[in-house]
Amino acid sequence: MLFDLAISASSTYAGSWIEGAGAVWAENETLRWLAGVAGLPEGAGGVFVSGGTAGNLSALVTARQAASVRRGGRPERWAVACADTAHSSVVSAARVMDADVLAVPHDERGRLTGPALAAALDEADGDALFAVVASAGSTNAGAIDDLAGVADVCAERGLWFHVDAAYGGAGLLAASVRARFRGIERADSFIVDPHKWLFAPFDSCALVYRDPPLARAAHRQQASYLDSLNVAEDWNASDYAHHLTRRARGLPLWFSLATYGTDAYRDAVETVLALTRATADEIRARRGLELLMEPELSVVLFRRLGWGVDDYEAWWRRLLEEQVAFVQPTSWEGEKVARLCFVNPSTTIEHVRAILDAMA
Repeated sequence: MLFDLAISASSTYAGSWIEGAGAVWAENETLRWLAGVAGLPEGAGGVFVSGGTAGNLSALVTARQAASVRRGGRPERWAVACADTAHSSVVSAARVMDADVLAVPHDERGRLTGPALAAALDEADGDALFAVVASAGSTNAGAIDDLAGVADVCAERGLWFHVDAAYGGAGLLAASVRARFRGIERADSFIVDPHKWLFAPFDSCALVYRDPPLARAAHRQQASYLDSLNVAEDWNASDYAHHLTRRARGLPLWFSLATYGTDAYRDAVETVLALTRATADEIRARRGLELLMEPELSVVLFRRLGWGVDDYEAWWRRLLEEQVAFVQPTSWEGEKVARLCFVNPSTTIEHVRAILDAMA
């Protein structure tokens, strides 16, 4: 699989080219590639923003505006539904929008499922809800929600379906886990952060819409000093998120894809997934360690039998001080546990063994 580019990243005129419309073209090519990987149709597109928080907020502002137009008005208060394990930025976005959050109980793997969502919506104020946020790779456990089931519920009830794939979206490139994302192709919007598992520099989040004109209607700013821009039909990246001034955050990913090709990205993600499976096997083989669940992507949750909060705190701080690894613990169902998250294909099982040896 090659990344088809009309201009070489090593072109002698690339320096001046990226300062103008070429930068927007390059970002749009990258966004179209991401949309295609997710299975969204031709015409899908969006913009690069600073991170997942900005991406989720901008998508939900679009969803609210689309619901207002479709329903011919707005309720006294809006609400968005998500799992109670969703990223904190979803709650933050709702707070900024002065909207309520319907937190749906998760299943045994920390996932939002279609049946649980439907049951929660049956008890909620249907007029207030305008969107559902599902996770495709939760930050805490790497869990992928029941995207197909959630998509069914959203379609039945006329709700915007947004997928937060900020961390996990890179898994779409890997044949070994691609089927777990079934349903993302039905999303109205999704995000993926290249600065996480797509090896791009901080700060970069790709925000993709199925129907970009809906986003433009929600976000385009009107002012006399913008008239000459707004009368034109040219694509204006500032129209698709809650920003006006912006920089071309997608260019580093575009240059990397142009240099290495998408096969290298696929192989790197598969390498990380293979390491994750090997780590799970290593934990199972060690006395005193217990795997909490089979990893879906590249996050591994496990416990050290007999340890309490202070033990985990001393462990991770010692590893950081000795420059072995940065492995902050987390909590699962109210219990302090160990968490490993892999995104670097250069990490080896020997690195992992050194971390686990420190728990002896």
